[in-house]
Amino acid sequence: MKALKEAEEKNKILNKLSNSDVRYRKYTIEEIESATDYFAQTRKIGEGGYGPVYKCYLDHTPVAVKVLRPDATHGRQQFQQEIEVLSCIRHPNMVLLLGACPEYGCLVYEFMSNGSLDDRLFHRGKTPPLSWQQRFRIASEIATGLLFLHQSKPEPLVHRDLKPGNILLDRNFVSKISDVGLARLVPPSVADTVTQYRMTSTAGTFCYIDPEYQQTGMLGVKSDVYSLGIIFLQILTARSPMGLTHYFERAIEKGTFNEMLDPAIHDWPFDEAMRLANLSLQCSELRRKDRPDLGKVVLPELERLRALAEENSCPSLMYNLNISPNHSQVSLSRVSQLAYITSLTSIHYQISLTCTIS
Repeated sequence: MKALKEAEEKNKILNKLSNSDVRYRKYTIEEIESATDYFAQTRKIGEGGYGPVYKCYLDHTPVAVKVLRPDATHGRQQFQQEIEVLSCIRHPNMVLLLGACPEYGCLVYEFMSNGSLDDRLFHRGKTPPLSWQQRFRIASEIATGLLFLHQSKPEPLVHRDLKPGNILLDRNFVSKISDVGLARLVPPSVADTVTQYRMTSTAGTFCYIDPEYQQTGMLGVKSDVYSLGIIFLQILTARSPMGLTHYFERAIEKGTFNEMLDPAIHDWPFDEAMRLANLSLQCSELRRKDRPDLGKVVLPELERLRALAEENSCPSLMYNLNISPNHSQVSLSRVSQLAYITSLTSIHYQISLTCTIS
């Protein structure tokens, strides 16, 4: 029975691939080999869930090429699914798939020059700390991108492996969700009501995995909300995720919450940071039914925190923080406040207007 279900899922993916319109540029293996100097180690910038990642130039554009390892277990199916998902996704807070070489298992993404949120929180490469304004904005962007996945049609998508290492930052520090290869298509009826869906195997990364999903194999959109809560706590602390919820709860009880905040930031708005911490702890509740709704509760609170960040940023800093086009669509009431930088961000607005999923 298990094998039959897995075969049906695989056939569903393959059928969608064969019947869907091609929304990405197809590259030949010769083009990719030439661009990566035949996958030279000097071009390698990381190791993904199922293969290495290389930086190179294709069509005079800096790109990241993800290559499927021949020995990656179930990797080929994940690769096919990622092409299907990403070729349909156009959103300011999702990493853009530019092209692929399906025959040889290569994906070509836009290059994200500021690395991952994990890199920036832990100052890899001796980079300066993210300001609290940037952190509040990034939290809002991650939630916005995730809600987009959950509201995808005809069926919502659950990421399953959300973590700071899978949140990438572009040159303006706009955050985008990557690595959706572990995502599964969840029936709308499940997402809207029971929010549970039995999976054949547990996927994800330790510390960020929904405890209920880990124990029962039951997956739902609130599985991602748990991961989101842990990420938000790390945004506040720049600490390891291990035991972070416990440390936060104890600090709040003892009145030492300020000691949990990342000391690299000296001007934390205490009350708002506490609000984000409490929201994060709600998101990371052990029982799925106790976690808040992403669209109705989590995102509105993050939008308020983001508004505060914008109010406390000078115009030049606001542009450096790159007020994302998606945010302008979600919070139309603030478009007028940002009119004076519209000319600077017109390109992003044009992109956002075309970023829809069919």
